Amino acid sequence: MKQIRLRYAGVCRVCGAPLPPGTEAIYETETKTVRCLECVPGATPPDLEPIEPPDEASSPTETGVAGSSARREYERRKAKDEARLREKWGRLGGLAVALSDERQSTNAWDRGAIGEERLGARLNSVSADGIAVLHDRSIPGSKANIDHIAITRHGIWVIDAKRYQGRPELKIEGGILRPRVEKLLVGRRDRTKLVDGVLKQVGLVHDLVGDVPVIGALCFVEADWPLFGGAFATRGIQVLWPKRLAKVLAEETAGDVDVAAMREKVASRFKSA
Repeated sequence: MKQIRLRYAGVCRVCGAPLPPGTEAIYETETKTVRCLECVPGATPPDLEPIEPPDEASSPTETGVAGSSARREYERRKAKDEARLREKWGRLGGLAVALSDERQSTNAWDRGAIGEERLGARLNSVSADGIAVLHDRSIPGSKANIDHIAITRHGIWVIDAKRYQGRPELKIEGGILRPRVEKLLVGRRDRTKLVDGVLKQVGLVHDLVGDVPVIGALCFVEADWPLFGGAFATRGIQVLWPKRLAKVLAEETAGDVDVAAMREKVASRFKSA
């Protein structure tokens, strides 16, 4: 991480605060995202004039910040783990924190947040008049969230980002004499439950939008995809990678969906997490 003065407007990936050009912020080279100084312990705030909050209608946080809820959960767990070590080791607590590896359950939230952030950046790159993108949307009545929602003239995409190692594959069992069963494998591990999760999210969005087509997608970031081919569908859910997904969305130019109106309808139901 390094502290820089922003040349262009940005959004803090932790709290979602807008960062105008000229603001001092922390740039993270791994995720290619920025944080405001208030979200970086130990940073020295610069002498800046107070910034008036933008109008709600023009706020860049209205679309949501990719990975923000996962990032907050990671920071919460990390702080809790460090506090536990400091309490256990007393005056040696700082050294214990520096020498200890993160717990796997804590690090998993960091990996997930990075995956959502990277996919979010790819989706933002194709966002245009015919494509609207929403990130990190809360599911009413649930602690769960939808990672990304993309609205095109053809329909609505409900997208779950995953940063898993290994190659995604479709395994088909049964057939003529036995019921056909499709399984999603990633690195030879059964990840079929991921498909079930996206199907539930698709159902929730479909209940809201009625006859508008709703497509579910599992997008694996940094997976071991083959050089040629690799994308497939299982139980109606598309399984692919960020670049491929962005290309598919960009090609959905035909259709009669009012993208702007549909975006407002979906955003009002599934609010930013």
